[in-house]
Amino acid sequence: MDPRYAELVEVLTRYFDGLYHSDAGKLAGVFHPQAIYACASEGSLTHLTMDAYLPMVAKRLSPASRGEARRDRILSIEFAGPVTALARVECAIGEKHFIDLLSFVRLAGHWRLIAKVFHFDLDQAAA
Repeated sequence: MDPRYAELVEVLTRYFDGLYHSDAGKLAGVFHPQAIYACASEGSLTHLTMDAYLPMVAKRLSPASRGEARRDRILSIEFAGPVTALARVECAIGEKHFIDLLSFVRLAGHWRLIAKVFHFDLDQAAA
């Protein structure tokens, strides 16, 4: 197996853990400090920096504390070169089912998430 793939799987595991536990500190270790967070699922652009996004995560009630089953998985990982990758993943928080397109860059020997662009739908079965 390509060692880059295993490295990204480890980073994505921390990403999923951070979301499931609303652990902003863990997510801060995954995201590059200059990363962006963007979504247009509700008809307008939501665009946040990490300074705005991470405090939101820290304040929300975690899926773990609500006893939600984990519903996260890696759909694909594609490399655009030795230091650039794109992961397509899915996860769910409450009634929202997310498809995340996560762009990564490798800097100083570590993969960091530089852009999270995502779509969500409401999952009526979980609502």
